[in-house]
Amino acid sequence: MTDLKQQLFGLRDENYKQFQCKLIPDIDPDTVIGIRIPVLRKFAADFAKTPEADTFLQQLPHQYYDENNLHGMLINRMKQPAVFAALDSFLPYVDNWATCDLLAPTAFRRPSDQLTASVERWLTSEHPYTIRFGIGVLMRYYLDERFVPEQLKRVASIKHDAYYVRMMVAWYFATALAKQYDATIPCLENQWLDIWTHNKTIQKAIESLRIDPQKKAYLRSLKRKEPPSSPL
Repeated sequence: MTDLKQQLFGLRDENYKQFQCKLIPDIDPDTVIGIRIPVLRKFAADFAKTPEADTFLQQLPHQYYDENNLHGMLINRMKQPAVFAALDSFLPYVDNWATCDLLAPTAFRRPSDQLTASVERWLTSEHPYTIRFGIGVLMRYYLDERFVPEQLKRVASIKHDAYYVRMMVAWYFATALAKQYDATIPCLENQWLDIWTHNKTIQKAIESLRIDPQKKAYLRSLKRKEPPSSPL
């Protein structure tokens, strides 16, 4: 075992591992060390200052889920333009929603043409978690002052069978309803989304504390029914 792995196993919390494995059932439990996210973030902040961090970022794929989370935390601290190459190297190895959603580079708070172009590239990937990440970037960084209505149509155009892609589309539109309601509500009124994603968007929006009760009542009226199954 490398020195880094020994340090990571020293942070292990067995109870947390059991909890985490229930949240990411697609991941082999033997690849989960079980490090609580705040503990790993603190470790990442110190580890980022060492020469070993650069070596670690080149050692893909990693063996453990927690190593992938550490990798993501190191990327979150990078500046533009280095962050883009680091993401393009790492995203193909992301294999679960938790690691994917952990990726939120602080450098993206500053707009750039390279970021806009990269989002489009991520959205057209065949890898489901790369697509999910691209949608997440639009949700986190493009629903406030950078918002343009065409982004709604772009996300609605994503057709992918993966559950975690469809769920992110719903999460994006629910967040858009909270932040850009007037621009977003026609997407539901005009049924841009498939029935499952449409109804999941409404469910998540109704659960939101950022949408007022009157709007929630109207959203409930927009729920769609699944068509009856064809007889055998």
